[in-house]
Amino acid sequence: MPFPRLIAFMPGLEQLANYQSQWWQDDVRAGLSVAAVALPVAIAYAQLTGVNAAVGLYSCVLPMLVYALFGTSRQLIVGPDAATCAVIAAVVTPLAGGDSLKHWQLVMTMTVMTGFWCLVASRFRLGVMADFLSKPILMGLLNGVAITIIVGQLSKIFGFSFEKGYLIERLLNVPGALTRTHWPTLMISAVTVLVFVLLKRFRPGWPASMCVLALAGLLVWLFNLQQLGIVTVGEVRSGLPSFQAPAFDLGIARELVMPALNLAMVSFVSMMLTARSFAAKNGYDIDADKEFRALGFANIASALSQGFAISGADSRTAVNDANGGKSQLVSVLAALLIALVALFFTAPLAFIPSAALGVVLVVASLSLIDIKAVWHLRSRDRSAFLLALTTLFAVLFIGVIPGITLAVLLGLFQFLLTVTRPTDQVLGLDAKGVIRSMDDTDKAKSIPGVFIYRFNSPLTYFNATYFKRRLLERFVRESEPVDCIIIDAVPSFTHLDLSVMAMLGDLQQLLKKRGVRLVMAGRKRQLLSWFEQAGLPTGEGGILVRPDLYLALKMNQAYKQALAEGQAPLVQKIKEDELALTHSHL
Repeated sequence: MPFPRLIAFMPGLEQLANYQSQWWQDDVRAGLSVAAVALPVAIAYAQLTGVNAAVGLYSCVLPMLVYALFGTSRQLIVGPDAATCAVIAAVVTPLAGGDSLKHWQLVMTMTVMTGFWCLVASRFRLGVMADFLSKPILMGLLNGVAITIIVGQLSKIFGFSFEKGYLIERLLNVPGALTRTHWPTLMISAVTVLVFVLLKRFRPGWPASMCVLALAGLLVWLFNLQQLGIVTVGEVRSGLPSFQAPAFDLGIARELVMPALNLAMVSFVSMMLTARSFAAKNGYDIDADKEFRALGFANIASALSQGFAISGADSRTAVNDANGGKSQLVSVLAALLIALVALFFTAPLAFIPSAALGVVLVVASLSLIDIKAVWHLRSRDRSAFLLALTTLFAVLFIGVIPGITLAVLLGLFQFLLTVTRPTDQVLGLDAKGVIRSMDDTDKAKSIPGVFIYRFNSPLTYFNATYFKRRLLERFVRESEPVDCIIIDAVPSFTHLDLSVMAMLGDLQQLLKKRGVRLVMAGRKRQLLSWFEQAGLPTGEGGILVRPDLYLALKMNQAYKQALAEGQAPLVQKIKEDELALTHSHL
């Protein structure tokens, strides 16, 4: 295909250029279904973010078109997301101070910053961050965000207002707030819930969210329910978005930098979980670094069209896949349909009651809650359970942004703990002469006079001391005398680190005084080069280096046998062979 650089930069072009005609019917059906689900959700999430309903529509159109060009997933649908919008609202609302225009400008600025961080991460190939926040941490985070959203929407569903801004205070305030329930608003909420449940029960293929919002808006319009004090969306601008340049001081902008970084990371991890699951289901791979770039461009496109931050939308992606969507043309079609509504059909949106939107948000948030899965971690992996629980309570007790920050730190600490305190094994031989770990099954037996050690992490300056301590601790537990220690160098010696070299020098001198030979098995050429640079002695009287574990065992056995039989010439010959083998570059 021509223009390979352009295709590498915009992977979606290749898929569109190679589009197969038999996909068209499925993609059209999926595009209509995605638009039907995305429209009401976009309006509801705009309310959650604290901006006009039209902004929710703007946040769908251009980002979906951009992702269709830059993304590598064929099924993923991007757009407003409950967790993303909750984070933005938590950051921006205190800074805006009740000024709606400033609030909108701050939302756009945070969206641009989020996109910028995604592009920086893509440039430095940090797609590996998709694995950085472990699944238990993300589970706790999403559960906490969902509960926070649900509690926040109670005021819209019951028609009262919370006096407190934090979750725990709001929960404590609920009994008193219920006495201020606005009954007409509660009736609209009840009708919305009832219709939603009936549709899910008897018409599961219908877009329930769109139907209930349409019905609620129709009731308000027919019976002029606004006179009863029912709050509605209000006027929704039609047409293309008008550009609004941010007008605030840099001091406030600085407050958005780190929250935008947190938001970029959480959005990307959440998006990748969705993208990877559907890619695996449909039999293809995605590129994490290109996905980071696509998310960055989509967020910047959202800000330029006056929208807010977006992420991968799991519910809309599931709708796409369920309706047989085959390509990113689904995103293009859905975006065009939403654009038509934003340009010409926004007038009916003004009658949608806020209570109905609150119900839609609660329903969407309920899909994020999976306390049962968190609880099941308790029996399968207790450390994972504690991570999920800690993140969950952090979001609930100290807020969304501090909770996300703590989740990021927990992910970092979890990684550092894995690297600095990895598992290790003592190796032996089984009945067939195969080297394997020694465990409770007793399939492998220790080799007389030989101690074989494996450290399951790359050695670096912050775990070198632990490596030495673990090796010596296991070594002194040996019941039989040991005169040779063999270290499996393959998993642990991956790069040159002078601190590690210094530790090995100390270890070799310590073992030499005890009459123990230190042998490194594997990565022969690299180790010889690194030892030479570090000034470590090799060969007889120094660290012996062997190509692999089996040859290390064979040569040690030959040396000991010759020594035991008192064959001085043979011992000398073996020493010379060892010296030659150590310094050869086979």
